[in-house]
Amino acid sequence: HVQLVESGGGAVQAGGSLRLSCTATGFLPVDADMYWYRQAPGNECELVSKTTSSGQTSYGDSMKGRFTSTRDNAKMTIHLQMNSLRPEDTAVYYCAAEMGWTPPSCPHPSFGYWGRGTQVTVS
Repeated sequence: HVQLVESGGGAVQAGGSLRLSCTATGFLPVDADMYWYRQAPGNECELVSKTTSSGQTSYGDSMKGRFTSTRDNAKMTIHLQMNSLRPEDTAVYYCAAEMGWTPPSCPHPSFGYWGRGTQVTVS
């Protein structure tokens, strides 16, 4: 049984920074790709980042240059460092594994593994 637990959300002023973390427990393959997604009210689910087990990371267009995802395979943990935050970054952020695509709404009820989400509010 795989569980993903996020932490680190909160409220911050525009231009500020937050660091999210996600730890996977259970039988998640060590080579599973891990993701951050986000969804704001009224918007579809949006890919924030994808990080492979080798540390290769790709980002959504609006996150490039501001967000950095890092991964610790020994701890099955990924972090998302978010800098230069903007009000439009306000959303619930979800950690996910073994997805490979972006669903219209996140979390997906039956595909992949998902955390419960953590709220990020930028004012």
